[in-house]
Amino acid sequence: MRIEHVDVVVVGGGVMGLATAWALVRRGLRPVVLERFARGHREGASHGATRNFNNAYDEEHYLDLLVRARQGWDALGSVGGESLLRLHGLVTHGDIDIAAVRSGLEGRGIPSAVLSPAEAGARWPGMRFGGDVLWSSDAGVVRAAEALRELERRVVIGGGEVRWSTPVERIEEDSDGVGVSVAEDIHLRAETVVVTAGAWTRTLLPHFGLPRLTVTEETPAHFRPLTDAPWPSFNHYVQPGTYPATVYGMPTPGEGVKVGFHRVGDEVDPDARPHLPTHQRALSDYVREWMPGLDPAAPEPISCTYTSTGDGAFVLDRLGRIVVGAGFSGHGFKFAPGVGGVLADLAIDPAARAAAPFRLP
Repeated sequence: MRIEHVDVVVVGGGVMGLATAWALVRRGLRPVVLERFARGHREGASHGATRNFNNAYDEEHYLDLLVRARQGWDALGSVGGESLLRLHGLVTHGDIDIAAVRSGLEGRGIPSAVLSPAEAGARWPGMRFGGDVLWSSDAGVVRAAEALRELERRVVIGGGEVRWSTPVERIEEDSDGVGVSVAEDIHLRAETVVVTAGAWTRTLLPHFGLPRLTVTEETPAHFRPLTDAPWPSFNHYVQPGTYPATVYGMPTPGEGVKVGFHRVGDEVDPDARPHLPTHQRALSDYVREWMPGLDPAAPEPISCTYTSTGDGAFVLDRLGRIVVGAGFSGHGFKFAPGVGGVLADLAIDPAARAAAPFRLP
């Protein structure tokens, strides 16, 4: 058996694992990231060109994490001559307490304004609004694919390593550290292990005391714009019973405008995912009613997974020598540099704690 002694093992090479590894190399460590799939795979939750950089939160712990994440995105800088954040702004409307969200943003110095339906409709003629709209210019999208590549690059030049197509078989803690088996004859040893394995978290940590993690296949779609009118990112909290769930979306250059229902997909086995679109008729009906600037007739579905806790809250905690980041519930990508920083803190300092709502019971 070949035994490798390393600083820290990070299990899972999606955005959360790579962000954690980057935070660790910035602290002088040399993490090894183990990812079961090949680079660029589409089996998890991190692939695709864009993710919503949605700042419309009113909970203190998410706002704190958002500020930390924004600092991380800024520190990553430009890739290909463009920032990893496209700050074309975000509109939030519908069945939500806009005043509470605006108050939370103002408390963090994040700009926002309330627009009337007429003002918003004049500015974004491709959309329809039934009430007041919260506008934040400090939001938009993350260039997701470029972010993954840049995070990996930063990890490697910082002395870390990313091993693709390297599934983990077992994680075992003992009095001297943690062992991670990747094959019968390859065993890694480290002081701590960080697990950011998404849909496979419970399989790797069956006795960790995690909450129920539900894996669903979600299928938003890209719709073709009918004009060259500008598009913001958006949240629309619909009245219960009118559509399956809250609607979110964002422009994706070259692909259209992404529109999706939040957390409505069928529960799936991540190792036997059907990659079948659902709720496409309802999505087209929504676009037909609320987005006159899009063609509702020809959606191009996208498949991804959510791994969700019951209330959608993240899990960021440490037990013994094992740190876990899980349950990002379809709204985690934007927070990745902040999450990576928290998980790195937990890995380095046994006394560190994430915000109380993120801890295990």
